Amino acid sequence: MGESGRPVLHAPTQTLRNDRRDAPQSGFRSGPQQGEHRFDKRHDHRPRAAGGAEAPRGTVWLYGLHAVAAALTNPSRRLRRLLVTEETEQALAAQAPPPWPLSAELSERARLDQLLGRDIVHQGVALLADLLPQPALAQVLERPGPVLVLDQVSDPRNVGAILRSAAAFGAAAVITQERNAPDETGALAKAASGALETVPLLRAVNIARTLIALKAAGCWVVGLDAGGAPLLGTALAQRRVALVLGSEGEGLRRLTRDTCDEIAGIAIARPMRLDSLNVSAAAAIALYELARAP
Repeated sequence: MGESGRPVLHAPTQTLRNDRRDAPQSGFRSGPQQGEHRFDKRHDHRPRAAGGAEAPRGTVWLYGLHAVAAALTNPSRRLRRLLVTEETEQALAAQAPPPWPLSAELSERARLDQLLGRDIVHQGVALLADLLPQPALAQVLERPGPVLVLDQVSDPRNVGAILRSAAAFGAAAVITQERNAPDETGALAKAASGALETVPLLRAVNIARTLIALKAAGCWVVGLDAGGAPLLGTALAQRRVALVLGSEGEGLRRLTRDTCDEIAGIAIARPMRLDSLNVSAAAAIALYELARAP
């Protein structure tokens, strides 16, 4: 990726390989069982409540109408406290009709500003909730749709926007790295606009091994990077795609690139350069191209 979250696309497209050799043993764990890839369960993370207040261990302060309404209707989300201003309560009820799983506490906007930070656009509502449990990779692969793999994408707003696009285009899951990737925070959830509650977000210890496991599960791994032939959904219509996007600053790392089955780019009007696209915009365009295939 180039500066400001821009994908830097350079490598030529690799020849499509129709044969899928037996994948090497990758030590893939999706939980404690032997032989599956280990994903970070995120229960030890302590995200701050946006403006500085630290949420209790294993919890997060969510804010914004869409993020909070989606969490209220997600049976997998354990809820702790709901703070809402009098003027926002009706708007929240319109998006997530009561009864809610917990009682709302009427709050002044100034109290939310103090809790979350004065620069946070909380829209008059905040929800303290447990971090979402993380499903196993095999479980999310039972869902239809492509898989998105983010190679050290670090901006929570980008990850949130990618989750939003993933929900819009029917992706099965988004996978980030355990390190050099944002935790589950209020900023990420607000950028996702409710999609954090509907699209599984997994954290992988090792991206390259994760790609090997996705191949073993029947996915065709496509790295989005410069110089490749344009991504064509029609050419991939008979495949299940795992789409890999690199970081905002450096793009795909060498080992990640080498593990992909194919490197592809995005057709873009000249003289515009592909590296002028933000990583979340590139993800949305690529997902649209995959979704439009018959």
